[in-house]
Amino acid sequence: MKRYIAECVGTFVLVFGGCGSAVLAGSKIGFLGVSLAFGLSLLAMAYAIGPISGCHINPAVTVGLLLSKKMDAKYAVGYFISQIIGAIVAAGVLLLIAKGLPAGYDPAVGGFAANGYGEHSPTGYSLGAAFLVEVVLTAFLVLTVLGATDVSAPVGFAGIPIGLVLVLIHLVGIPVTNTSVNPARSIGPALFVGGWALSQLWLFIIAPLIGAGLAAGVYMMIREPEALITSRQAEQALESQQAERNRGRDRRGQR
Repeated sequence: MKRYIAECVGTFVLVFGGCGSAVLAGSKIGFLGVSLAFGLSLLAMAYAIGPISGCHINPAVTVGLLLSKKMDAKYAVGYFISQIIGAIVAAGVLLLIAKGLPAGYDPAVGGFAANGYGEHSPTGYSLGAAFLVEVVLTAFLVLTVLGATDVSAPVGFAGIPIGLVLVLIHLVGIPVTNTSVNPARSIGPALFVGGWALSQLWLFIIAPLIGAGLAAGVYMMIREPEALITSRQAEQALESQQAERNRGRDRRGQR
């Protein structure tokens, strides 16, 4: 249960921090500021809840880890549910704050950081462009997660590249779709916007999952299966454990 609570809390922080920066301060901090807010939220959570749940806080990341055999399948559904709940609660709290303006706030009019394409894309990008960018950018994120939590990666530093790649992803994706790469992040705001956001939500569920599958496939091709460990184990690994694994590989190589 603790891992599910951690995923719920972590997703809350990501959605509230990232979408909150766009809704409450987007006109002042711009795309760069919003991108940093998403990346910093993920970076903080990687160290706060990483040792507990592995800090997926994204159904696409969970799918990528599942397909690459770095997590136990029995936990997957619980992770999905926890992530979606965290995103919905975060969006609800954010809306309550946004409505505190003297003129109030209508999420259907203001957009509420919902993801969209066509006339609902920040700069008018088509459905095809939106689908492709979400697939590619999600693959970037999931591949980074898989690589950064590998047994051969520097111990204790996984959160840094993962947080940074999320900043990069948002810098590229915000003008196209407002950047999802995370079905839970898309579901939360869309439920409160309704209408067009719900009708376009399918893309921001399917495309990230496809991107996660592609990333897992690439990762499995470039890594030796016996070297894989779970993301949670990687976050908890000590330097002594890393050294022991390296000595074990050296001994096998000498035989």
